[in-house]
Amino acid sequence: MGATCPSDNTQATDQGSFWGNGAGWDAHKVGWTIAGACAIVTVLISTITVLLHCRNYTNRREQRQIIRILYMPPIYAVISFFSYRFFRSYTYYSLAEVAYEAVTISAFLLLLIEYVAATAVGHSAENAIQRKDKRNLPIPFCCWRYRPTKPYFMYTVKWAVMQYVVLRPIVSITGIVCQVYGVLCESVGFGINAIHFANIYLEAIDFVSITLALYGLLLFYGLVRQELEGRRPLAKFLAIKLIVMATFYQSFIFDALEGRVIKPSKFWTATNIADGLNALTICVEMVFFSMFMWWAYSPNEYTVAGAKKTSIWRPLWDSINYWDFVLEIFGSLRFFFNYMRGKPSTHSSAMREDGQPSMNFGQAFGVGPVYGNKLPLDIANRSTMQLAVDMRPSYEEDIRLAPYHYGSPTHKRGQSRDSSLPPEHYGYAQ
Repeated sequence: MGATCPSDNTQATDQGSFWGNGAGWDAHKVGWTIAGACAIVTVLISTITVLLHCRNYTNRREQRQIIRILYMPPIYAVISFFSYRFFRSYTYYSLAEVAYEAVTISAFLLLLIEYVAATAVGHSAENAIQRKDKRNLPIPFCCWRYRPTKPYFMYTVKWAVMQYVVLRPIVSITGIVCQVYGVLCESVGFGINAIHFANIYLEAIDFVSITLALYGLLLFYGLVRQELEGRRPLAKFLAIKLIVMATFYQSFIFDALEGRVIKPSKFWTATNIADGLNALTICVEMVFFSMFMWWAYSPNEYTVAGAKKTSIWRPLWDSINYWDFVLEIFGSLRFFFNYMRGKPSTHSSAMREDGQPSMNFGQAFGVGPVYGNKLPLDIANRSTMQLAVDMRPSYEEDIRLAPYHYGSPTHKRGQSRDSSLPPEHYGYAQ
């Protein structure tokens, strides 16, 4: 290999101690102070938000994903502070930092699935999308159409997003190893000499992986956005997406200014300064993002008046126990394995994996007969007129039924609901 990787660091030793170089305040110390103060504020805000969720842990499936998302600003702030403080090891910190982005994106998808499932009978996202008709893919593949009722749809969406939680840590670990052996060479950029080093190939893998993950997330969000009304899904999505976009684009801008506007100093190379400015900016931004997340993922949504406060330990354990990720990933892999084997339930939307026919729009939301002419026992003995009222079919694929509330007054005209029967008896969403 003829090309050599230029060092990111100077030979001169930097200021090793905050207090050990006199009373003067140079730019490095000012930045050090700002980064540390912002990191502390971010940690405090996020800690309060997480603890409020932990003390009102009334929906485990949703809140375990929310807590994972709330970890994003403090993790970014703390790691960015250390990457500023120990700027000679910036690459190691930045690779570790971006790995958590994959966890956050995957947690957000699972949160959306829980929101959608809450609007359907049986708490099933698959049931919720049974009403969806064939439609175009999002840009840039809008010339192709897809049918969300196909068995493979949900598995494909999950895998499209969650492959990132597998590949991104692998890319980060590989990058750290390459940095140790001096073959990563981020400072070369994407010029002709970049093909001799590992960074360009790892960046290409990461770009394809995150693009696929975000596309899958946008596809699912566009499909179910009507079911998400009232849950502030756009604010929740932006709280994550803006962090990803801000960190990516500002890093690109600082790299572009390197060697042109950004000049080296005695202790810092131009690369050090660009990396330091990026880390300092992230620390400042995370203060605002942590406040935005407090609002977007408000603990008030799960506060039950008069209910006893929950222990914080179970929620904290749930948030760092990623077994649900493992189950989702291997569940999708098993489905695709069965798909390649030609298993009938994986190729046809007419039958579900449990051997029963798939439900249409009305059936999925409890307003139509289930399984063709075979009616559930709880409605088999009703009169013909009453069945016409209770089970009127829907012919409009795009309309949305608002989630039912347990306190709805009646299910039959002129007849009060029997409180001794469960909500699902009357077609109420769980």
